[in-house]
Amino acid sequence: MLPREHRLTSGEDFRSATRHGRRAGTRTLVAHLWVPSEELPARVGFVVSKAVGPAVTRNRVKRRLRHLAREQVSSLPGSAVLVIRALPASADASYDELGRDLATALERIS
Repeated sequence: MLPREHRLTSGEDFRSATRHGRRAGTRTLVAHLWVPSEELPARVGFVVSKAVGPAVTRNRVKRRLRHLAREQVSSLPGSAVLVIRALPASADASYDELGRDLATALERIS
C-alpha cells in the first residue's frame, strides 16, 4: 500500500498531470508525469476505467499497479505527480509485464 503522503487524491492534480505533464505509453498503461513548483512529496494516482473489465479485474489491476508504484516512488523527482492510466490490455497482463511496462514508461518520461 502507498503511504498516505504519496497518494494523489486531488482531482485538480489529476487534471494538471494529464494536461501539462509529460506522457509515455506502453501496451498496458500510460504514465503522465508532472513536476509542479510547490514542495510536496511525490504523489501517485491511478485511473482504471470500465474499459479494463469488470470490477474484480479493475481492482486486481489497481492493486498490482499500487504495489509496483510503491517501489518506484522513491526514484521520482522531488514533488512529482505521477498518474498511471491502465489500458484494456492490462487486464490480461501478468504482474511482471505490468512492472516492465511501468519501468519503461518511467524511463521515457524521466
